[in-house]
Amino acid sequence: MTAPDLPLINRLLDVIEQDILPKTAKGVAHGNKLFGAAILKKSDLSLVLAETNNELENPLWHGEVHTLKRFYELPKDVRPDTKDCIFLSTHEPCSLCLSAITWTGFDNFYYLFSHEDSRDAFAIPHDLKILKGVFTLEPGGYNAENAFWKSYALPALATALPKADAEAVKARVATLAAAYAALSQRYQDSKAENDIPLN
Repeated sequence: MTAPDLPLINRLLDVIEQDILPKTAKGVAHGNKLFGAAILKKSDLSLVLAETNNELENPLWHGEVHTLKRFYELPKDVRPDTKDCIFLSTHEPCSLCLSAITWTGFDNFYYLFSHEDSRDAFAIPHDLKILKGVFTLEPGGYNAENAFWKSYALPALATALPKADAEAVKARVATLAAAYAALSQRYQDSKAENDIPLN
């Protein structure tokens, strides 16, 4: 895959805004967390599918894992090889989701919000607590580039763009952050009513 550029970044932000976010809004309305993901073809950036968190059905159905579940429910003859796909996550994947992405053979993933954002902006600290408590890793302590995959934080990619493009991406990210902040508040207000183990 070539170095990420503005059209790729904008396409991934489009998918978050137009395909993942509406599904996540419905999921949050039912009491699920606000994490979602999508899979796109590398060749033309077309969407294979988008999904969202479904922890009320099963605590393992994090946004990324639920997306992978749906991906493997596609008929094999229409399901692209993971090596030919981009994996997109709204939030930096937790240890469960990092493992799932790895085990399914993706050689990349992109994300919008960091683990620190999940903790600080969305009041969901479990990713960092598990990485520290189970794996003794500080924030950012896992290998973002390794023999299995390379990960990309969309805001960091934007900083390498020309100034006007970087500012335009920053504005789009701020708009998405506001939308996710509203969903986060809805989730926080209702989470006591659900039985998700780590809510």
